[in-house]
Amino acid sequence: MAFVDGQNLYRHAKEAFGHHHPNYDVIKLHQAICEQNGWRPTLVRFYTGIPSAEESPMWAGYWSARILAMKRAGILVTTRPIRYHKKEIEQVDGTVKTITVPHEKGIDVRLALDVISCTIEKQFDVAVIYSQDQDLGELPQEVFAIAKQQGRNAAVACAFPSGPNASSNRGIDRTQWIRIDQALYDACLDRRDYRPKSAR
Repeated sequence: MAFVDGQNLYRHAKEAFGHHHPNYDVIKLHQAICEQNGWRPTLVRFYTGIPSAEESPMWAGYWSARILAMKRAGILVTTRPIRYHKKEIEQVDGTVKTITVPHEKGIDVRLALDVISCTIEKQFDVAVIYSQDQDLGELPQEVFAIAKQQGRNAAVACAFPSGPNASSNRGIDRTQWIRIDQALYDACLDRRDYRPKSAR
């Protein structure tokens, strides 16, 4: 079963491969990873923050269309509104510029809770987490402990973009690391344009 932190996967793919929008097809990517490891892919769960239409109308429209398409494809999607706060930055000339900083809240917690819930319900043998968020570092041990109490084995893997330009080539601790190279990533692109027509 796939647990995909959409923004985390996008940020790392952008740094590693130079892609400038979340252009991965999560079903294709998960199928490729499972085929590579001899696993049978099942449900894909996808998690992302959604920007407000006031702060970012293009991205709000993009994600609205993208999420609808993912749900139609059978992906279980969980969203949270992105929150914003103001930050003052001092310029070289001494003036102060105020910028708006987006902040995704609660995605990693929801993902972790769902992994635990699905472990308890014996919904997977292998949880593949598409994220490099080290806040999830304690999750594998919980999965292993629950599975042991159930008299079975369960594995946790971490799949992430990897290459010479990657900001981090490290997966989540205590998971099986699966490095996604650019060839594999590029073979699993979603080439549809989800932007609102007014933004194209």
